Amino acid sequence: MFIGDVYGSPGRSILEQYLPTLREKYRPQIIIVNGENSAGGRGITEKIYKKFLSLGVHAITMGNHTWDQKEIFEFIEGANRLVRPANYPKNNPGKGIVYVNYNGREIAVINLQGRTFLPAIDDPFTMADELIKEAQKRTNIIFLDFHAEATSEKLALGWYVDGRISAMVGTHTHVQTADERILPKGTGYITDAGMTGPYNGIIGVEKDIIIQRFKTGLPARFEVAKGAKQLNGVIFKINLDTGKTESIERIMINDSTPLFN
Repeated sequence: MFIGDVYGSPGRSILEQYLPTLREKYRPQIIIVNGENSAGGRGITEKIYKKFLSLGVHAITMGNHTWDQKEIFEFIEGANRLVRPANYPKNNPGKGIVYVNYNGREIAVINLQGRTFLPAIDDPFTMADELIKEAQKRTNIIFLDFHAEATSEKLALGWYVDGRISAMVGTHTHVQTADERILPKGTGYITDAGMTGPYNGIIGVEKDIIIQRFKTGLPARFEVAKGAKQLNGVIFKINLDTGKTESIERIMINDSTPLFN
């Protein structure tokens, strides 16, 4: 089970509220959460990282806000379940791939970041080749969170890795896409898993702030939106023998108009 970008305290709150129900319903062996916006919409803290682990999360992926909380430099090297984009420069702290153990098996979790409309970092396609080859020496269950802005870049990487990894989710744009599918060679795919956090804001931020920014072109301080919350995610059923996805299902919970029974 993958939970889309957890945004601020509303995201952490609804994750804690619904995770027990989700675990009971789907019985996932591995739970992965994107936490790059979990601290007030920007980055992650050690306290939040440890809270996710205490909830039963097995790995936390990141993105372009990885370094927004200064304290991350104090704990990232020892955070063995935290995965930052692997295509940051090689001298950056942290890990771009981690391995999670399940019932004597290893699951590789990779995090990459796109370059279209985002800071220019190393090529995610080349890095995907390198890390998939590395992971295949240890396991055939490989999961990839591709944190990217452009739909075309996410689709391109999905097709590029099809058959070489078990599943790929796109993150970053905070709006869940309805294109979940199993690609021809067996890789489960969705362009964006969506966001876990405010429901009535604009990608997590108070809507009036964003509207004024568009109207005036002036910078504005972002504030996490209040009120109704949502939880977005994806469930993959992966064959342990083949490493291929057998089924994929979107999760969308809206606590203002409950859709989850």
